[in-house]
Amino acid sequence: MLEKAFNDVYTKFKLHFYQNVFQRFATREATLTTVESFCMEGIMAMGEPTIAEFSRMMQISTPNAAYKIGSLVRKGYVEKIQSTKDRREYHLRPTKKYIEYYNISYSYLHTVVERVRDRFPAEDVDKLEQMLTVISDELMPELDMEQKTDD
Repeated sequence: MLEKAFNDVYTKFKLHFYQNVFQRFATREATLTTVESFCMEGIMAMGEPTIAEFSRMMQISTPNAAYKIGSLVRKGYVEKIQSTKDRREYHLRPTKKYIEYYNISYSYLHTVVERVRDRFPAEDVDKLEQMLTVISDELMPELDMEQKTDD
């Protein structure tokens, strides 16, 4: 029962994201491919990773990651920021252009959270937040997104 409920919520968030991606294709506003959209989601989730950190997290080769990042840079969705500690290293930063695109999808998360706050008592919302934090911080160690840089 818990697995089904968790899957249902996760699936609905994914579907909402996909609707936004495909809606942009339908209106010809999209300049990101579906794979590029997934890459940008990964970069956003990781903060400002290096190409090597991004490739490790996505479990793709560094040259493949560099190729995908190059396309995102050319399209204006990500910029490479030189590290102040190691001048050979660059961090990936989403641009304002992508942030505006991303906020359309993120606004749905905000809507759902507000509905949760309206629907449930504050103590239940606090407990849900605590549980989600434990799930994220402790129960999903395969996806540790802590940056291991000194920048």
